[in-house]
Amino acid sequence: MNASELREKTADQLNEELVALKKEAFNLRFQQATGQLENTARMRDVKRGAARVKTILNEKAKAAAGEAN
Repeated sequence: MNASELREKTADQLNEELVALKKEAFNLRFQQATGQLENTARMRDVKRGAARVKTILNEKAKAAAGEAN
C-alpha cells in the first residue's frame, strides 16, 4: 500500500493497519527463526509498511495539533 492510499484512511484505520503489520512481522520472525521462511524480502516490506503507517499517523497528529493552535 502506498502513502497516498494511507493518507485517505482515518487514524483508527491506520492504527488497525499498524497492528496487523506488527503481527505479521512477529509471525515472519518466528518463521525465520525456525527456518520456515521462504520469502525473506517480505520481512523488509512489512517493516517498511509499518514505518510508512507510523509516518502518516505522525503527519496527521501534527496537522491536528496545528489546527488546535
